[in-house]
Amino acid sequence: MREPKTANHREPLVRIAKRSDISQGKAWLIRAVAILLALLTGGLIILALGHNPIAVYKEMITSSLGKPRGIRETVKKAVPLLGCALAIAPAFRMKFWNIGAEGQILAGGIAASYFALFWYDKLPGPVLLLVMALAGLVVGGIWGLIPAFFKAKWGTNETLFTLMLNYIVLGIVRFLQAGPWGPGLNPTSAYPKIPMFDDAARLPQVFGVHIGWIVVLLLTAVMFWYLNYTKHGYEIAVVGESVNTAQYAGMRVPQIIVRTMLLSGAISGFVGFLQVAGASYTLTESTAGGIGFTAITVAWLAKLNPFVMILIALFLGVLEKGADTIQTVYQIPASAAEMLTGLILFFMLGCEFFIQYRLLFRRKGARHE
Repeated sequence: MREPKTANHREPLVRIAKRSDISQGKAWLIRAVAILLALLTGGLIILALGHNPIAVYKEMITSSLGKPRGIRETVKKAVPLLGCALAIAPAFRMKFWNIGAEGQILAGGIAASYFALFWYDKLPGPVLLLVMALAGLVVGGIWGLIPAFFKAKWGTNETLFTLMLNYIVLGIVRFLQAGPWGPGLNPTSAYPKIPMFDDAARLPQVFGVHIGWIVVLLLTAVMFWYLNYTKHGYEIAVVGESVNTAQYAGMRVPQIIVRTMLLSGAISGFVGFLQVAGASYTLTESTAGGIGFTAITVAWLAKLNPFVMILIALFLGVLEKGADTIQTVYQIPASAAEMLTGLILFFMLGCEFFIQYRLLFRRKGARHE
């Protein structure tokens, strides 16, 4: 019997292949080129707005790092980003995509605010702050525990679950702001807002920044040790690599999922405590302010390395502080300033694709069976 003929097909124009290895020098060269392209693209936008790109970029840097006040503001912006990146690191290493850090921050902020508003005159200042911190840890942990339980029990999609929980807790904040904690506590206010905290419920400052920056730096070292040198960290890594392998090795995967997300939510809730007690001194809809989402970028760019997260968080702090400044100095619209920040992040994230993969173009006249 004659075998059927197989048609020749032309190779695709472009194929994507995973790199087997790449030198550190080449990887950093790709990153440097990406940042340069981001600055050039941003410069075109600045030119279109009628400003000198070099002067604008210089103002962003000097306003963030050139003066003590600017440095303090930059650190204030970097602290919650670093704290939240540390929170999601164990979940992401386990490949549990926790997109709900934003809501976990708000949950912790609500719990801390309750004691700040109703217990400030019943407890000494240090004890009150300790109770607020514990409340943020516990409630943030519970908020992270909810999607973990459903994932471990019924295999639900954690991305959608954690994302939807963000909107639920945001609704709770709006209810409190417009009702019992807003006009209910401050009926003379023309706007529905939660009152500012008493001094006893405010974190002390060290070098002009609330003491939370010291705690977060210590947490960075602890998280590095936890992920790399403990049994729990090893189990997280194994589950992230292969659930089947973890089960074959006798690991209790549901228990690991629940435990890890409890930790992730608790740290996010602690960041919520830092925000309300150290930054804004009250609870608002913008207490999280996108921190939970931006922290994903911090963790991803750092490849879940806690110490590298410090540098990335500071870099983003510089960008955010600089963007705020050029809005005032150059009258650049907030949307354009945010676009500059977004462009730089886009190129930085995009370059990681070219570090891990390469593009193979079709050779002239190439065919395959």
